Amino acid sequence: QGQLVESGGGLVRPGGSLRLSCTASGRTFSYHAMGWFRQAPGQEREVVAVIRRRESDLHYADSVKGRFTISRDNAGNTVYLQMNSLKPEDTAVYYCAADFSWSKLVNRAAEYWGQGTQVTVSS
Repeated sequence: QGQLVESGGGLVRPGGSLRLSCTASGRTFSYHAMGWFRQAPGQEREVVAVIRRRESDLHYADSVKGRFTISRDNAGNTVYLQMNSLKPEDTAVYYCAADFSWSKLVNRAAEYWGQGTQVTVSS
């Protein structure tokens, strides 16, 4: 059984930066698409950024383009989300997910999910 563990969340002021990490264990995820999702209170979980095995295949939500960057390490088992110019509306629980199917991942039907890490943007 594979597991995903997120880290790096916290409280940051508007305009600040955070870097989230998601470390996979229990199996290799190097052939899986991986991504970041977020869910604010009272809202549906939404895609933030997803990445295929190759770093050239990326997708970002319009709301984070130009501010967030997704990447993964060479082994493919750790995925990062660099978040810059954070806004209060970025406040949410951020989840890491992975699936062999790109379609399942972007449609929030991934097989593997982390437990989430809270990101709060507030002055």
